[in-house]
Amino acid sequence: MKASILGVALGVCALILWAQPRQAVRAPEAAKVEKTDENTRIILDVTRVNMLFTVTDKKGRFITDLGKNDFEVVEGKKPQVIQEFTAETDLPLRLAILIDTSNSIRERFRFEQEAAVEFLRSVLRPREDKAMVVSFDTSAELVSDLIDDMSKLENGIRGLRPGGGTALYDAIFFACRDKLQKDQPLHKFRRAIILVTDGDDNQSAVTRDQALEMAQKADVVIYGISTNITRVETDGDKVLKYLTLETGGQAFFPFKVEDLEQSFENIANELRHQYNLFYRPDPLRTDGLYHTVSVRVKGRKDLVVRARKGYYAPRL
Repeated sequence: MKASILGVALGVCALILWAQPRQAVRAPEAAKVEKTDENTRIILDVTRVNMLFTVTDKKGRFITDLGKNDFEVVEGKKPQVIQEFTAETDLPLRLAILIDTSNSIRERFRFEQEAAVEFLRSVLRPREDKAMVVSFDTSAELVSDLIDDMSKLENGIRGLRPGGGTALYDAIFFACRDKLQKDQPLHKFRRAIILVTDGDDNQSAVTRDQALEMAQKADVVIYGISTNITRVETDGDKVLKYLTLETGGQAFFPFKVEDLEQSFENIANELRHQYNLFYRPDPLRTDGLYHTVSVRVKGRKDLVVRARKGYYAPRL
């Protein structure tokens, strides 16, 4: 009799879990986020640093015919030796689409959904790339986990409804710490977050710089598509520029909703036109601190390199 009751109870629990496809994201506690502990530390190969980057000319056109000897890497103020180099790397993608569902974007929301769906259709390769969808208003919510099932991702995006405040930083923090950094080793994948938001945050438990630090630790490039169409730069626009610049991504500011699709297409093109290099830091430090890095094209001031500004060394 007891076994029968237990079986029924387990069945009911399983049914309840199956009926709840979305996962509410618990807001990080600020006191815990400020610490550098095992929950916020990722596993790195302490002997080398991976730099994924894009090179364009002054007009934004991709430059894809450069080789290893065309680049120089400087950590701090010391030149580094490039050990490995690949052009137009074909690494599997791990993408997080973070969609603002607050009241401030209600008028443009339907078009944003369709543009996000088309972006995933154009960039995801079955059985190779994976994407996830996170919505955020008063809190962040996992809509679709990291999967390569386009139909589930599409249904997740189209099922979103706007309303509430804006917990942008919590959404970034969650996507990086709890999802994107889980695939180890980090250099096996290209990790990127695509933010669709006006950039204004009024609900997060973590700060802007705590969210950025987590993205840097997870080796995530952030791209931003602003939903501000007033043609006047806002504080939210400045936030998007800051997050994308520091991680090696780019912010897009379409002036009308019809331009959103072009912004997504630009991101898709950039993901297909990137270089990748590895170097062994000299001197090698395992101090847990942030170390600045710059990648440059030798003797070419007419070219622009977009790469993350540094990395967090592991603490041993």
